[in-house]
Amino acid sequence: MKLAIVTAYPPSKVTLNEYAYHLVKHFRQKEDITELVLLTDTTENKKDVEFTEAGCKITIKECWTFNSYTNILNVNKAINQVKPDTVLFNLQFMKFGDKKVAAALGLMLPLVCKLKNIPNIVLLHNILEEVDLGSAGFTSNKLMQKVYGFIGSTLTRLILQADTVAVTMQKYVDILEEKYNAKNVKLIPHGTFEIPEEPDYKVPKAPMQIMTFGKFGTYKKVEGMIEAVEKVRQSTGLDLEVIIAGTDNPNVPGYLAKVQEDYKHVPKVRFTGYVEEHEVPTLFNESAVVVFPYTSTTGSSGVLHQAGSYGKAVVMPDLGDLALLVQDEGYRGEFFEPTSVESLAKAIENIVTNDTYRKALGKANYQAATAHPMSQITEMYLNTFETIILNKINENPTNTKEVML
Repeated sequence: MKLAIVTAYPPSKVTLNEYAYHLVKHFRQKEDITELVLLTDTTENKKDVEFTEAGCKITIKECWTFNSYTNILNVNKAINQVKPDTVLFNLQFMKFGDKKVAAALGLMLPLVCKLKNIPNIVLLHNILEEVDLGSAGFTSNKLMQKVYGFIGSTLTRLILQADTVAVTMQKYVDILEEKYNAKNVKLIPHGTFEIPEEPDYKVPKAPMQIMTFGKFGTYKKVEGMIEAVEKVRQSTGLDLEVIIAGTDNPNVPGYLAKVQEDYKHVPKVRFTGYVEEHEVPTLFNESAVVVFPYTSTTGSSGVLHQAGSYGKAVVMPDLGDLALLVQDEGYRGEFFEPTSVESLAKAIENIVTNDTYRKALGKANYQAATAHPMSQITEMYLNTFETIILNKINENPTNTKEVML
């Protein structure tokens, strides 16, 4: 199978680029894959496809740009040139741009593949029905939220024209089937990027690191976390360091710089900036607690799966998809009220003052993370492609050669 993946890819800063990296890393080791073609956004620096493991050939074709109105034409042209057997889209609604028309045009590409009779799957990381548009930074205006809702429903119907739409949570399957009467939606878990050897669950204590990781400024805000850790320091006397790892959300440029200035009087607050892939293990291994300072959620959390793979205790808001992941996949953590600094401080304190409890949470999360390795997830996608191809053959036996090609 010659598999094309339409995605952002490192060193791109467009959303879901890290997920694509790990998809590619594991797809390339599958015997059924003869070539991977990455249909990516353009970046100044070279794409990161240097892997230590042996694998299939990788071809990179940079053919789209964030917020470009011509992405649908350029990606379609690239597909015509490389002639893949199958196409996987690694998507969320703002994948191709944060301008409405540019985003919508890009999301028409699965329909284009369907019309060209190319077996295709959309991996849809979130659905607008489960996004708080105000908290997530889209709009707080009630009228505009209704407009966004209408646009979102229209785009969802476009995406559902794909042969299969894969989502990462059972609740998403239920909503799409009920609201849109969809028959082509499938649950494929998010998966865990790396499965290191089980850790010893020991962490540095001088200082003990309280870490958060992501793109900040919309529904992920760190002021409350800094203030909460300050409260824990005062109440316990513990030596705690706040680690804020990551960058601004593209919609809120300058957010972290302002936070850094506003809280420069607070000791032991470290901003790492962008975290390179090879730096991720050290970041997690040295952290005692991983905090999710979210006021909303927009999909299954890759950071939660990473935290689990390194055996970390987590502190999460009691809302939306994170609470569902705990229920569905077996993760454990301390919960807090999303807008309460006091609640967050209490959750952090419960972990950092009880080493036995911290280790128990880490062990539970490691077990949850190891249940869905990326090698298993990529195998599920290959099996789904095989089913799509067989269905196309059964529907039109005279077109077998075209489908297989």
